[in-house]
Amino acid sequence: QVQLVESGGGLVQAGGSLRLSCAASGSTFSTYTMGWFRQAPGKEREFVSSISWSGGRTYYADSVKGRFTISRDNAKNTVYLQMNSLKPEDTAVYYCAADSVGDPRRATTYMYWGQGTQVTVSS
Repeated sequence: QVQLVESGGGLVQAGGSLRLSCAASGSTFSTYTMGWFRQAPGKEREFVSSISWSGGRTYYADSVKGRFTISRDNAKNTVYLQMNSLKPEDTAVYYCAADSVGDPRRATTYMYWGQGTQVTVSS
């Protein structure tokens, strides 16, 4: 069983930055594809970004491309999401997910989920 704990969310003004972290338990973190998803009130959970086990392959949603950067530190069992030039439409609960067994852009392919961290961007 893998436990994921997100941190780094908060309230920021439009144009600001935040860095989310997701710390994973267990010794197999380095083998997992990791992803970030978000869910705004009244909307479905949507893909934000993913990173392969080695960090060599990343994907981004079109809405965050060029503003967000995903990275990982396998020695620390942690994946990060650096979010720059934040917009009010980025406001959502951000979830970390681990161990995709298929298309990492699809939420249904992930085995483990964190509890989420709130990101609020004011205009």
